[in-house]
Amino acid sequence: MKMESSAIDRYAIVTGGNKGIGYGICKKLASKGIMVILTARNEKRGLEAVQSLKEFGVSDFVVFHQLDVTDPSSVASLADFIKTQFGRLDILVNNAGVPPGKVNGAALFRKVSGEEVDWDKIVECNYEMSKACVETNYFGAVRVSEALLPLLHLSMAPTIVNVTSSIGLLKYIKNEWAKAVFSNMSNLTTEKLEEVVMEFMKDYKEGSLEAKGWPTIMPANVISKTALNVYTKMLAHKYPHFRVNSVHPGFVKTDLTQNYGYLTVEEASEYPVNLALLPHNGPSGFLFDKDEQIPLE
Repeated sequence: MKMESSAIDRYAIVTGGNKGIGYGICKKLASKGIMVILTARNEKRGLEAVQSLKEFGVSDFVVFHQLDVTDPSSVASLADFIKTQFGRLDILVNNAGVPPGKVNGAALFRKVSGEEVDWDKIVECNYEMSKACVETNYFGAVRVSEALLPLLHLSMAPTIVNVTSSIGLLKYIKNEWAKAVFSNMSNLTTEKLEEVVMEFMKDYKEGSLEAKGWPTIMPANVISKTALNVYTKMLAHKYPHFRVNSVHPGFVKTDLTQNYGYLTVEEASEYPVNLALLPHNGPSGFLFDKDEQIPLE
């Protein structure tokens, strides 16, 4: 049975909404009277997150649905739930993500603060960690987006926000073939993007990243976020009536950074929320560093 409320005029999904920036986004959107589907891989943690929102007086505008972005059947189940309960989707925030390896938050904080710290002392990564990063941060976001596009098409103001990183820029990729594919927006498809990412993973496994012109510092993070930023631009190009943007919310105190960072979750979540609430004639196809538009190049 479809859920109805005269007070609700928009429906939103936030992936990875049980903690950190995702939780902050859920709270802010719900506080504006938007019905939010808070998703998380772990059902117990997701339900606890919804319960904790009661103290902010927004729990009536939040429901939980389990979602593992790496599992096609889980994504399909979410799409069915939205179609049955709400009939459409207005806002999708792709926030779910995993680190590219084991992050030393203190060392990262010193690096960002300007100290000379080697990257291998900041992030310890290997092929398996990198594979999980790419599968969640890029393929997971694409999988969710593609599954929910039909429901977004039913909205009067469909909006997608991809939480990304400013490390996902073309200048960090020296592989000329990959850069050419990423840059050819008129012929770009999800299949071509997948081909680039899979070629990267093949070269990673074979130990030929440097020889093939791929990034060697946090390589999976650079590739997954660059591909996501290019996918953002591709969707905006393909669907001009959508608002589709990527946003780097800053260096935030979350579990990912071991609670090091310059911004609180409350501060950082404001940036993706602002993009989620853009007017229908707002910008689309852009990458933002907090609230500043930056070039993908």
